[in-house]
Amino acid sequence: MQLMKVTVTGLALLAGSMTAFAQGTGSEGYFQIHNNTANNIVVGFYTNDGNGWSDNWLADALAPDEVAEAEFLADTGNCDQTLQIGWLGDDGSEVMDDPISIDICAASNVYMDDNEVYYD
Repeated sequence: MQLMKVTVTGLALLAGSMTAFAQGTGSEGYFQIHNNTANNIVVGFYTNDGNGWSDNWLADALAPDEVAEAEFLADTGNCDQTLQIGWLGDDGSEVMDDPISIDICAASNVYMDDNEVYYD
């Protein structure tokens, strides 16, 4: 299992410190998780390196326009991961999105839009 750290920040805070966040992303193990949706809340961020799903990386829900900083320690796990996002359902349950493949060591940003999850 990978070691991870996630910190949620507001969009205003992120905008003021974008330069600091840009340093140490991708290969350094740090990346940003962006909820770019208009009305959907992210409640789960899970990875699978072929040995089963991780625990939820998020300690707190990620509201629309919020950003979380995450850290993946590449020396403890495989960079090629399957990623799955959990959304807050109308009834309070977690609704799982379709999984996608991700090179988590190369990712600087993971974006969650209304109909798409992608990374760069």
